[in-house]
Amino acid sequence: MLTDIIDKNLKVIFCGINPGLKSAWDGHHFSGRSNRFWKAIHLAGFTPYEIDPMQDFTFLNFGYGLTTAVARATTRADELSKEEFTASIESFKKKIIQYQPQYIAFLGKAAYKVLSGKKEISWGYQEEKFCGASVWILPNPSGLNRGFMLNDLVQYYSELYRAVS
Repeated sequence: MLTDIIDKNLKVIFCGINPGLKSAWDGHHFSGRSNRFWKAIHLAGFTPYEIDPMQDFTFLNFGYGLTTAVARATTRADELSKEEFTASIESFKKKIIQYQPQYIAFLGKAAYKVLSGKKEISWGYQEEKFCGASVWILPNPSGLNRGFMLNDLVQYYSELYRAVS
């Protein structure tokens, strides 16, 4: 299990689909060598320096948190079943209601599709709120996501940064 980095009233909770095996093993978010989360977050302006994954808990100091939609670690997110996403909905909603972030940023469309029941989702800001939080959909920073280069991630993440600043 990968422990959430979360607190009440954060500006943004970034929600990964599920932990990668390396992150689950290390006990730190986005610790895989090819994962670009920490680099994209820094380059987008969220942090004044690139956080080392082993120091992921310091993300709270900037008003941001980390969680996952599904707790089970896998090599690739497409190894999760729709039933696993569905089974996680109620506990995930309770978490968001309990911690009341201003924004929730889903990293990839997969989790939000199941949580919202929508079939089509665009990148960026979503009109509807999720448990009181404004919603953004950002590309997944996994190195396995070959559809988005680092510059693309930074562009999308920067849009969220400008909205919350």
